[in-house]
Amino acid sequence: MTQLLDRPVTAAGDIDLVGISRRFGETTALDAIDLHIPAGSLTAIVGPSGCGKSTLLRILAGLDTPSSGVVQVAGESVASRPLGQRDVAMVFQDYALYPHMTVERNISFGLRLARRHDRTTGPSHDEIAVRVDQVARLLGLTEVLGRRPGQLSGGQRQRVALARAIIRRPGVLLLDEPLSALDVALRASARAEILRLHREIGATLVLVTHDQHEALSMASHLVVMDRGRVVQSGSPQEVFRRPASVFVAGFVGSPAMNLTRSADGWTGWRPTDARIVPDGTGDVVGPGDRVVIGVVDVCEFTGSSQELRCRTEAALEHPAGLSFTLVQREGERWLAPGDPVVAVVPAASVHSFDADGRRLDD
Repeated sequence: MTQLLDRPVTAAGDIDLVGISRRFGETTALDAIDLHIPAGSLTAIVGPSGCGKSTLLRILAGLDTPSSGVVQVAGESVASRPLGQRDVAMVFQDYALYPHMTVERNISFGLRLARRHDRTTGPSHDEIAVRVDQVARLLGLTEVLGRRPGQLSGGQRQRVALARAIIRRPGVLLLDEPLSALDVALRASARAEILRLHREIGATLVLVTHDQHEALSMASHLVVMDRGRVVQSGSPQEVFRRPASVFVAGFVGSPAMNLTRSADGWTGWRPTDARIVPDGTGDVVGPGDRVVIGVVDVCEFTGSSQELRCRTEAALEHPAGLSFTLVQREGERWLAPGDPVVAVVPAASVHSFDADGRRLDD
């Protein structure tokens, strides 16, 4: 493992949430959550606004107390541990930097506080200076150590917040929507930066985000929440390819899975799994394959592909339903609004759910 700040940083151990609930009066923010977070993973927690993501993160950080249940690290409850002994650091959504302090003072604030609290066990001035220099070089902040947050770009402020967290050498690093304030170009570079940082420090990293594309591209372990509950967890590939419910199928993936409801349940297929057949189906339909016929309604060019929002003939009379999305790849003849379209969905790419929206066995 890469050595950082004069010693390798190791993950604190598996994290287990057992029966975690959090109630605010009559409102239940978290409802009896059981969740396993593997040691050393980059775990992303996704879900719609108000599903309980940030509340869960605050409980992991020790900033909030569950109404019931227990948080365990390496099999031991952390309920009785003071916050400073939980081996956890957190980067907030708004970064929470001190505007009157320089970058150097912001980064070193926690270490200086520890020294002030106990000069015997706290780091010396020389150690603090060395660790600030090392983390600044790691995150490319050496040239701005003398500036204040108001003189920095959004990407630089994000890196300062990360530096302030990792200089403590935590076993667990919590990130609460750290990229939400960045523009599109900065978000792409910041994602790569966080992935590199995770590889360098080796800590368990838990990322809360509303952006499921961000979660899929970064995570080694993915958790999907809805209305205060964990509805599925696993590798991003598993969650994407075998969604446990209609909710997960519609939430994870962009463009979203096409879903059709019938009296018996739901059927779904991903737009990227269908083959557009320019000259009709011919001999390309196999046993169990589905043929989808419609008319292109809206085209969205994305560079290397084009998203086609289509409607079936029945949808022309019922605009609220019977629509579907396809992805047309570069090299194919671009279709335009009003063009007829025929697509084949392979049998292996069709997902089935029962009437309550739960996945059926293949």
